[in-house]
Order: sequence, then C-alpha cells, then structure tokens
Amino acid sequence: MTRFRLDLGYDGTDFHGWAAQTGQRTVQGTLWDAIDRALADFGLPPERTLVAAGRTDAGVHARGQVAHLDADVPPDRVAEFMRRLVSLMPDDITLNSLAPAPPDFDARFGAIGRLYCYRIWDAHSLPFLPLARAVTSVPYSLDTDVMADAAATLLGLRDFAAFCRPRVGATTIRQLRRFDVERMYDPYRTIECWLEADAFCHSMVRSLVGAVAAVGAGRRDVAWLANLLDAHHRASEVPTLPPGGLTLEQVAYPPDDELADRAAEARQRRSLPDAEPSQ
Repeated sequence: MTRFRLDLGYDGTDFHGWAAQTGQRTVQGTLWDAIDRALADFGLPPERTLVAAGRTDAGVHARGQVAHLDADVPPDRVAEFMRRLVSLMPDDITLNSLAPAPPDFDARFGAIGRLYCYRIWDAHSLPFLPLARAVTSVPYSLDTDVMADAAATLLGLRDFAAFCRPRVGATTIRQLRRFDVERMYDPYRTIECWLEADAFCHSMVRSLVGAVAAVGAGRRDVAWLANLLDAHHRASEVPTLPPGGLTLEQVAYPPDDELADRAAEARQRRSLPDAEPSQ
C-alpha cells in the first residue's frame, strides 16, 4: 500500500458535510465512489481509508482541503490514476493534486494549522449573485473595526467550550492564532473573517464569527465576549452563523521528519490548566 495525499476543493452547498452518512450525499462518500471506480479500472479492490484534515459541516466549502488515501496503485500509473479520478469528479468537487506522501503523513493528526475564512455581506455590501453560495448575507450593518478589536481578545490557548457543540470525550481547548476581520474594498464590499488555529472543534468558527458579529452589530459588548471564555459548556446565547459563508482555505503541515511526532502530539488530550485566563 502507498499513502497518497489529495489536495481538493469543493462547493459544499449540496453536500451533507464531509463525513460519509447512509442516505446522504457527502464529500467523503462521493470521493469513495469515484476512487472505487478508478481502482476497479486498474483491477484493484475498493479502499475505504480516506481521512480529511477537517470534517467540514453540511454546507461548508473548501478550497484547500487535504486528505490521505491508502491504495496499491503502481508508481508508474499514479498520473493515470489521478486523470481517471478527475474525470469521475462531479462539478462541485475539484481534485487539484494526488501524489505519494511520506509513510508518517496523516492528513488529520499531522496538521499543525487550519485556516478558514468566513465571508459576510451586510447592509453596506453590494451582493453579486454568482458568488452568493459562498457568502452569508445579513440585513443589518456591521462595524468591522469593532469586530476586529473584539476578535483580538479571543486569541491564545483557551477553552472555547462556549463556542463549540459538545462531543463526548473531546476537548474544547484550542490555540487560536489568528482572527482578522476586514471589509474588502472590492466591488462587493465583502467582510472577510480569517481564523487560523491548530484545530477547531465542531461549529467553533461559525460561532466565533457569530459572537464577534453580534458585537459589531451593537447587540453585545466586549465584556460579554470575555465572560464567554470563562464558560465550560456551550453558551446558548452565542449565535452560530449559517454554513454557506465558511470556507476551509488552507491546511499546514510540519516538515516530513516531524510528521510522526506531530501526529502523536495531536492525539494527546489537553487539560484545562494549559489554557490562558480570559482577558
């Protein structure tokens, strides 16, 4: 078996998220079908090892998703295998590259950073219909300077339980390294919220942006935001924005000789004393 790295993008509008689910159209399930058909063309059995860097939710898009696949494709036929896979992709998935990866490469646990962008059109924006599937529209005005100041208070290693949907046995401690908010002076005046962390828990990005947007709309203040960092459970007053505005933009990995150590580190559960106190 050879481990392959896949770099891909997709319009998540018509997918029920990444993870395969019975009776639902998902990115992983669609890729499995294409991979099995391509492997059959090579006289190889089906393969179900397909792991992504981020299990995106229903409706969330990706421009820089990374996955790994284990398959017994001969080295001299990898380019042919990729061409066959590309020919089997639906219009809403793009396979940008497929190449052998180091044996220690793990798309999920090997990642050291994930970069997302959440895009918003507010009352000051000029929406453009062909781009609407990747942007969330709100009918009110947002102060992006206030949003940016609020976002900066959330940076650091913290327990983001107030912003995460709970999962049994999963930690909500994350290292939020970047949270930038800026109105782009393109023709559409789109608000872009860029967030980068070692990892994100379920619904965290959309909840963080929702909370900061509530401050930017004048409905909440920074003190409210600071109090949320002291919570140890999901806060019902935190709005979770719709998935359509969110895109996984990039996944970062360490050098090849550090992949095994990174995967082992990522599997360790963090404890609360590691988190920084709220400011």
